[in-house]
Amino acid sequence: MAYDEGLADDVRARLSSQSGVSEREMFGGIAFMVGGNLAVGVSGDELMVRVGKDAHAEAISRPGARTFDMGARPMKGWIAVSSEGFANEEQLEGWIDQGVSYARSLPPK
Repeated sequence: MAYDEGLADDVRARLSSQSGVSEREMFGGIAFMVGGNLAVGVSGDELMVRVGKDAHAEAISRPGARTFDMGARPMKGWIAVSSEGFANEEQLEGWIDQGVSYARSLPPK
């Protein structure tokens, strides 16, 4: 599956000042890792955000957000966000910040 290169470029630009960021192809898209842990990614035209299990319920209550799934397997703690959920810069940055914050809370790999 192809992914939205423009969205990936937006995420990449917002992460450019962060330390310990790397990119990796995964889930049919591109994932941005922080300290070796997935923080955010782009799959198709959706933003993928790792928020952790404790923040999952709040995250899926936001516009455009749903549980990320691999086929029929829902992944609690991982959110897929449609363009409705990042319609402006502030929303996109909020999702990216949440993913980076969660990834930084984990031990580096």
